[in-house]
Amino acid sequence: MKQDKLLLIGGSAGSLQVMLAVLTAVGNDFPIPVLVILHRNSSFDSALEELFFSKTAMVTKEVEEKERPVAGTVYLCPPDYHVLIEEDHSFSLDYSERVHFSRPSIDVSLKSAADVYGAGTIAVLLSGGNADGAEGLAYVKERGGVTVVQDPRTADVPYMPQHAISTTQPDHILPADEISIFIRGLASYR
Repeated sequence: MKQDKLLLIGGSAGSLQVMLAVLTAVGNDFPIPVLVILHRNSSFDSALEELFFSKTAMVTKEVEEKERPVAGTVYLCPPDYHVLIEEDHSFSLDYSERVHFSRPSIDVSLKSAADVYGAGTIAVLLSGGNADGAEGLAYVKERGGVTVVQDPRTADVPYMPQHAISTTQPDHILPADEISIFIRGLASYR
């Protein structure tokens, strides 16, 4: 069964703790698949999958080629690959050029998801130090999806959310501690 919604959470420097807090708060019965797009160093082999699982108790795994997202599962973009969403809702890994010096790119995944999920796309942009994510948020919004940006005053590195706010008009600008409450509510009635 294809999902009609996808939650994408993107961030860079300073976003990991917020991502973990958001996913812990939404709970392990969350009815929507989650794609986490985190700028990671490709030469650093981290235990990110285990960290997310231990902190959130949600099924957590790295994206695999042609895999279809399942509700209640957190999918992590692998380092050094863009993650695209195909028309059949499966994931596709892409090694094309970096976007905003990043691979995976938040913009790439958000635009790809919006093309497939349209109004069922929920895009969240957190703390970070470059401009990645702003174009993708605008694209999601154009296709009827919901856009949420972390209030830069609550971000460890405010550049990414501030840039998104100044270049696009996100639907919601929320402090870090209110994002999970909003997402949980949105999942239950949207």
